[in-house]
Amino acid sequence: MVKRAFVTGGTGFVGANLVRVLLQEGYAVRALVRPSSRLDNLESLEVEIFKGDLNAPDLWQQMAGCQFLFHAAAHYSLWQADRELLYQHNVLGTRHVLAAASRAGIQRTVYTSSVAAIGVAAPGVIVDETHQSPVDELVGHYKKSKFWAEQEALQAAATGQDVVIVNPTTPIGAWDIKPTPTGDIILRFLRQQMPFYMDTGLNFIDVRDVAYGHLLALERGQSGERYILGHQNLSLKALLDQLAQLTGLRAPQHTVPSWLPLSVAWIDEQILAPLGKSPSIPFDGVRMAKQPMYYNASKAVRELGLPQTPLIYALKDATEWFTAHGYVDRAVLQK
Repeated sequence: MVKRAFVTGGTGFVGANLVRVLLQEGYAVRALVRPSSRLDNLESLEVEIFKGDLNAPDLWQQMAGCQFLFHAAAHYSLWQADRELLYQHNVLGTRHVLAAASRAGIQRTVYTSSVAAIGVAAPGVIVDETHQSPVDELVGHYKKSKFWAEQEALQAAATGQDVVIVNPTTPIGAWDIKPTPTGDIILRFLRQQMPFYMDTGLNFIDVRDVAYGHLLALERGQSGERYILGHQNLSLKALLDQLAQLTGLRAPQHTVPSWLPLSVAWIDEQILAPLGKSPSIPFDGVRMAKQPMYYNASKAVRELGLPQTPLIYALKDATEWFTAHGYVDRAVLQK
């Protein structure tokens, strides 16, 4: 019997890598994409594409015939003006997708949450799946929307629906088409447009490991449980130093005090944006970066067998992909 998976968010960074893993493992893949989405990440793949919306009333019919669902779609934005879109897509969209899966007879769902929904603890404390920051302490509406979306998944599991939750940290690698905020940092480094850096840190992981972690969650995860898909806690400076070692480019040597980007971001969003200027720095993004976001992924390693590929390979993949797809001038890297 052919294993059929329905994937939302397949045109995105994690979703595009997930689709490739599923195809490699012999799954037939049906992908839901928004009519406005770029299809570059799915080009030339044997994927059945349905154009539609997470809240479409006929979504369950599009899922019919699939045994498994990977709900990886989400609206990502740190702009405060996008508050309503975040809740509409991430919370209400997740509620509707899970209801559609139940009606379509989906056997098991893997829901892509985020460590954003878990939050952080005191400075220097590394948290795992047992931690939960109060929702009013989560910085920004993106994190809050992912928290409430995860509650939808937990509620569905509590009522008998088979739903496994995965919480990726910060993926790095190929097919970062938008790019993500981390991809943007890598790009600015490669373009030598990064004279300073913020003194912060994140948990990083190869995006291919995140994608494979979704499949492992489908095969080995427990319904109603969440699994952090992460690898290495690194300061931003340490990550930039690895990029410098890989590319031969110079890493920034000086930090910028957090009050400076906070001030610029506040002026951008609160004063200039209402006047029609496109803001350049999200205020909530700077607020998040003020505290390192470190996580412990040992549960996923132990219970799922999550791979832990050295980050240098992910950085190499990202660098080569951005260069091959015209994001970076090859001449800059060859100097």
